[in-house]
Order: sequence, then C-alpha cells, then structure tokens
Amino acid sequence: MRELRLRWLLLGSLFSSIGMSFIWPLTTIYLHNRLGISLTLVGVILLFYSLANVVGSILGGRLFDRTNPYYLSIGGVCLSLATLVSLIFHHGWPAFPISLIFLGFGSGWTLTIVNSLGTTIHSRDGRYIYNMLYFAQNLGIVLGTALVGFVYSISVTLLFVIAASLFVLLLAVVLLRYNAPAVVHRKVAAKHEQTATVPRHNGRIMSSFFLTLVIVWIMYEQWSSNLSVYMTGMGIPMRDYSMLWTLNAGLIVVFQMILGRLAHYFHNLYIQVYAGIAFIALSFVTLIFAKDYLHFVIAMVILTMGEATALPAIPAIVNQLTPAAIKGKYQGMSNAWASVGRAFGPLFGGLVIDFASYTSLFVTAALAILVMLGVNLVVVTKNRESVTLYK
Repeated sequence: MRELRLRWLLLGSLFSSIGMSFIWPLTTIYLHNRLGISLTLVGVILLFYSLANVVGSILGGRLFDRTNPYYLSIGGVCLSLATLVSLIFHHGWPAFPISLIFLGFGSGWTLTIVNSLGTTIHSRDGRYIYNMLYFAQNLGIVLGTALVGFVYSISVTLLFVIAASLFVLLLAVVLLRYNAPAVVHRKVAAKHEQTATVPRHNGRIMSSFFLTLVIVWIMYEQWSSNLSVYMTGMGIPMRDYSMLWTLNAGLIVVFQMILGRLAHYFHNLYIQVYAGIAFIALSFVTLIFAKDYLHFVIAMVILTMGEATALPAIPAIVNQLTPAAIKGKYQGMSNAWASVGRAFGPLFGGLVIDFASYTSLFVTAALAILVMLGVNLVVVTKNRESVTLYK
C-alpha cells in the first residue's frame, strides 16, 4: 500500500512552521508593549494558549489511533486558518488572546498528527524521519523570523495576512497529498489494542523523558517570552532580538545536517539526549553573565546545540518504545508534556522576575535542567537493558 511521501509531510510542516513564526516571536512584546498588558498577565494568557495546545495534542494523538488521520489533518489546519483570518480583522483586546487559545489547540492538534503520520512511513528510519521533521520546522522558523521583525514594523495586520496565506498553502498540500492509501485506509486499532499498555521498563524511561520535556520547556520559554523584554530593556533593539531566532533556526538546520551524517557512526539516541540537555543548561549559565548582545548570541548558539541534539531524539525514542496500535497516543503525550512546560514557562518566569530577578531565573533554570539530566541518567541506566523495542 502506497505510503505518504516524506517530502509532502515535510512541506506541510514547513508551511505550518513559517506561518506560526509570524505569530509566536512577537506575542509577549505585542501584548506588553502594544496592548499594555503586564508580564504576569501575559504569562497567564500564554498559560491558557499552551493548555489548549496540550488538549489539542492529547485529543489529536488519541483520535489518530481510532480514526482516519487524513480528515484529522484537514480539521486541524482549517481551525488554525479560520483563527488567523479572524485575526486579520480583530487583533486587539480581548480578541487577540482569545484567538491565541484557538491557535494553541490547532497547532497542538496539527503537530501531533504530523508526528504520528511519521510513524506510518516504514520505508525510512524513524530517527531520520524525526530529524527531518525537526529540520523542516526550523527551516520554517528561519524564513519566518527573518521577516517577522520587518513586517511587524510595517503592519501587524500584514503579519496575519501572510500567516493565513501560508495556512492556505498548507491546506492545499494536505488536501492533495495526505490522502495516500496507507493513510486513508490505515487499519484502525481494535479497542483492546487501543487500551494496551507499554512494558513497565519502557514506561519508566518515557516518563523520565516526559518530565524532562516539562522542565526544559518551562525554562526554554524564557527565551521566547521574558527575554524579549529583558533585552529591549537593556537597549537592544527588537530587530536584534528577532535575529536571535533566525540564528537559532539557521543553526538548527546546520546542526541537523551534521547530526544526520554522524548518525551513521553513532547510534545511541540516549547519549544524544544527555548531551543536548547539558548544552541547554549551559546556555542559562551563560545568560547569568550576559551584559551585551554578543553574550546573548553565544548563549543562543549553545542553546541551539542542545535543542537540535536532544529534542528530535525524544520522539524517535518514544516511537521505538511504543507498539503500533498506540503510537499516536504517545506521540501526542510527548507533544502534550512539552506544551505543559510551555504553558507554565512564561508565568513561572514572570513570577520569579517580579519577586526576585532575571539572574535568579537563570540560575534556577540551569540547576533544574541539570537535575533532570541526572534523573534521566539514573532511570535509563536501570531500565534500558530490559526494554522492548518496536518498529
């Protein structure tokens, strides 16, 4: 039965990523500077955005195991497209934060379906598929963030017009190319298979990684939320902050190419995760001493090394540790736990900043991530020899 071609899955991921890159980098600065919302309230808004993302991820993953993924893909894209069209005409208060909640649900749903569709492609190695999906998502961020600061200075409305146009292209790709027989006629798991549980040792390792995703994303969100205010408060222009994300995504593209070559020589995904987590922790240590733009650039380079190394490896490991009948469920959980971290990240950072300082936030972030690195090492070492691997 003909599979969904990986290139169409990657193209869809690329359009989605570019479209969302016109929204998320400027959310905090737009709410705080344009709409006059406090950082704490911004954190609450982003909390609801990410909670909606969690719901979309879990629901999308569970439905993937139970029904036709083609129609699920269309539904998620249509919801995001309708929301972006509404933002063209209404992006003040409270229309903008309300729309963010719908975007959160739609993006969580779509990302989970895309990752789950990756499990249906058996002609490629799972590690390669998830590296390439991460590559496509970040290539989209390169393109989006390279333009977002410039477009923002012209018109906020134009941002939403461009984002909506990209989702029109995404919908066209989904309608025309995601209807491959292996997707449309995919065998739905029986009820007893849908309620199957993963082996105990597999579950322990995945649980440690899910908890790590929560902590890492709580801290990572400081870059996309509170760091914008911190840097502009130091006199660094908004365009320079925006360029950090262009640098981030561009380096991810480069690092993914390097990792793709190294994959022929290094097959241990766990070491890849350990190294990535360590680099993410080191990036926050660097932020403690950042007083000029060059130091922020160095910290972003280190963060990107960690992100590109660890984050694509986790869904690949989850894919190895889950049986076919419930792969959608656990890919959804992987995205959902990351979204939990994104949900509480801005609020956590805003509270620490309000009651302590940015330096305290950076120290806390570095220590928390290092603790999770230790937890992963212990859990994987004790359980890895007893796991059951699946295709």
